[in-house]
Amino acid sequence: MRHPRLLGTAAAVSSAFAALLAPTTAHAASPTPAHAISSQRHAPGDPITLPVRDALAALTVQDESRAGYNRDKFKYWTDADKDGCNTRAEVLLSEAVNAPEVGPGCTLTGGSWYSPYDAQYFDSARKLDVDHLVPLAEAWDSGASTWTAKERELYANDLDDERALIAVSAASNRSKADQDPSTWLPPYAGYWCTYLTNWVADKTRYQLTIDPTEQTALAERLAACPNQPITVTLTR
Repeated sequence: MRHPRLLGTAAAVSSAFAALLAPTTAHAASPTPAHAISSQRHAPGDPITLPVRDALAALTVQDESRAGYNRDKFKYWTDADKDGCNTRAEVLLSEAVNAPEVGPGCTLTGGSWYSPYDAQYFDSARKLDVDHLVPLAEAWDSGASTWTAKERELYANDLDDERALIAVSAASNRSKADQDPSTWLPPYAGYWCTYLTNWVADKTRYQLTIDPTEQTALAERLAACPNQPITVTLTR
């Protein structure tokens, strides 16, 4: 079961974005230096905190390969807690602005959702997709090809980090497909900094690589964003 996210009206979303743009205080906890991610040994389950640009600098840069990829190699939309609602439904329930009714087979009726990719509200779960922030194909290219089947299943159903899976409009998700930020960003520019920061956080959490074009795009875009501290719990 996924804990509900604190989502509200458009004003609340605007307020959250304004908070992202606010400077960090001088008394914030000291983040982990970028070089420490590479030089120190970290175990799965270790939490780390560091500014997003340092996290980007700590990611391994290398060319990617999609050889052998098949979406079915990621067992997605499982019901890990056996409550009758699969991962997709859990995300929709936790991110609903107004809660839907839950019927047999975890059928969702009514409710409303906000899609941050395009700053639109939707009144039906059928109009939404649940996006893997870092798409499955991109994860494969970036290191998941070497994982076990169970590790890929856990990645595809990650309810422990709310950045990993997000309910968005079907149109925006399908325009994104399996692209990284070098070729696709959300239609709503007001969400770009959050999107890019979360992308780096997700890649850090799973110790996924970035390719040179992706690195350049992330660095250029994040230079115009707050150097927001990110905290992730490593899975690898």
